[in-house]
Amino acid sequence: MQTVSGQQHAATAPSKDTCASIACRTIKELWFHTGTDCNLQCHGCFEGAGPGVHRIETATYNDMRPYIDAATECGVERFSFTGGEPFLNPDILRTLDYALERAPCLVLSNGTTPLRDKADQLESLRQKPHPLSFRISLDFPDSAQHDGLRGPGRFQEALAGIRLLHRTGFAVSVARRKENNEQPEAAENAYSALFVNNGLPPNLPLVGFPELLHVAPLQISEYCLAQYHTEESRAGFMCAFSRMIVKKNGKMGVYACTLVDDDPAFDLGAELKQAAARHVMLRHSRCSVCFSQGVSCSSPSLP
Repeated sequence: MQTVSGQQHAATAPSKDTCASIACRTIKELWFHTGTDCNLQCHGCFEGAGPGVHRIETATYNDMRPYIDAATECGVERFSFTGGEPFLNPDILRTLDYALERAPCLVLSNGTTPLRDKADQLESLRQKPHPLSFRISLDFPDSAQHDGLRGPGRFQEALAGIRLLHRTGFAVSVARRKENNEQPEAAENAYSALFVNNGLPPNLPLVGFPELLHVAPLQISEYCLAQYHTEESRAGFMCAFSRMIVKKNGKMGVYACTLVDDDPAFDLGAELKQAAARHVMLRHSRCSVCFSQGVSCSSPSLP
């Protein structure tokens, strides 16, 4: 009990009614959404991307450069780029060339034709002061399941993209989908065998994503956050160390993370420093997936 002005008050407990929030102490990673245009029309795309889709508009070099500069002033540790397919963005190589002068960069890609068509230009980026790495989507370790989502032949195309990047000397990780009731060790072993059979290291890093499309909303209260998460685990939420830049209605804006750009409530304004200082309320349906399963496009250690 605490005594204030001669009265006794119980120590403040986390509220079961108030929505939980996450504070961002510093931006370690800045994401850029290069646009929802994509060469593939995938079933169950988390971003609703596809050929000619401009739900999120194509960001230009001149759009992205000021945010690269602002993040550099804030001491950012990595720039990351997602889509759509980033290599359909006409300015992606110019933007990477600029960003790699300031920090390491990561690009998420489907690994198919748009990436492979730029192989020669990508190789020249290996001479920059900071490293460029890639994360290629390979949803499942067998062609039938992957191609069932992405189209016939896309499994082999993605593997060809991974082999090309690895042969060129880039660090490559793989984005996979987690299945309900899967055995994680069995899934990882299946990927390792696939990699070895394709002349790749068996231990390419895997980043798993659970179901994100059909998620029932869950109210995450201050009480729930305090009950089930520690200070250390809360620091692993993407909104605790990163922000994402998107272009909508001709304007650039800062969003809380890569998974909530469909909700204007997570638009944190146009200025990066102010957006970094704002708490993020955990009221998006995908926040509940982060809360329960720890889904993240990256981690605070930025491997």
